[in-house]
Amino acid sequence: MDIQNVLVIGAGTMGHGIAHVAAASGCKAFLYDVDADAVQRGLAKVKANLQKGVDRGKVTQEAMDAALANLAAAPADLAEAGAGMDLVVEAVPERMELKQAIFSTLGAACPAHAILATNTSSLPVTEIASHSGRPERVIGMHFFNPVHLLKLLEIVRTEQTSDEVVAATQAIGERFGKTCVVVKDSPGFATSRLGLALGLEAIRMVEEGVASAQDIDTALELGYRHPMGPLKLTDLVGLDVRLGIAEHLANVLDDRRFAPPQLLRDMVAAGKLGKKSGQGFYDWS
Repeated sequence: MDIQNVLVIGAGTMGHGIAHVAAASGCKAFLYDVDADAVQRGLAKVKANLQKGVDRGKVTQEAMDAALANLAAAPADLAEAGAGMDLVVEAVPERMELKQAIFSTLGAACPAHAILATNTSSLPVTEIASHSGRPERVIGMHFFNPVHLLKLLEIVRTEQTSDEVVAATQAIGERFGKTCVVVKDSPGFATSRLGLALGLEAIRMVEEGVASAQDIDTALELGYRHPMGPLKLTDLVGLDVRLGIAEHLANVLDDRRFAPPQLLRDMVAAGKLGKKSGQGFYDWS
């Protein structure tokens, strides 16, 4: 497939990052959100991140200008936004009903050749695809935050995803500058399942007073060459996001291995969500 037009649904942390790499790859990238102000904030963040790249000598001014020329706000109507797209990537909050409603609209509005992708980090892609009317064209494209810097793309195929769609998704992922891994649609996929297991155990260690968050992270960073400790990573991902994934995996896989620690529940209830709230296991203010 020759993918040229990409629609990203959701202008938050993940959405604007996906739009960034799509535009930088030479695709025409359109950013959609039910909140028009969120779209403008997302576009501004892409510009700011590109400018940081220029300031640090990582991005040329010409590349920045070309990426911004490829980036635009999508029409306010989702069905209209989906018309004429080759690839749609949904990056809205992790609520199954919301994603299914979006895919129902996309299935009716997008061209027959379009790939419909979800950026979900843990929800079953098969259940999302079931509302699209074309499950063979639906796939998971799980990006990592910050999208414009991290190189991994986890591609999640269902039993119904066609080989053509898998191949095309790998190709566009590489064009976005990513290294792709392909996993089957199973709870937590590969990355969320493994990352969460480590993160939850680290939270239990803080809860039990084994060591401070900083010392636990330093132990993993220096002892096992992890680029970032599990608690700092939890702050970056969002404690609320980690809690939602833990509750889901505890329900569908194993309530002993993935049961959320009480400390995680208490911190989320107190609004300590990590970097995005300014406070988590670290002070980000």
